[in-house]
Amino acid sequence: MILPKSRRVYISVGPTDMRKSINGMSHLVADNFTTNIFSGNLYAFCNRNRDIIKILFWNRKGFHIWHKRLEEDWFRLPESRREVINIDSKQLSLRLTTILGTPS
Repeated sequence: MILPKSRRVYISVGPTDMRKSINGMSHLVADNFTTNIFSGNLYAFCNRNRDIIKILFWNRKGFHIWHKRLEEDWFRLPESRREVINIDSKQLSLRLTTILGTPS
């Protein structure tokens, strides 16, 4: 996935119901984030097992969801007491491509 460098990425740290699609994810953003959903920023959600990630974003023509499921590994996301972590698109790219681990 090629991410625009000027966009911010907001990661929801807690588990999210991955059955949600564009409408459900956009409601999560509206309810849990203090940013404008139409800003072009990326909003990432992960499931309880951390093997599925969905990223919601808006471009000039509508919403998009990028969905990735790992078969053997899991996403290592930052541990934080805050519900949302704000990173840039370069940090997200690194997490999606190189920062993977094996569940213990």
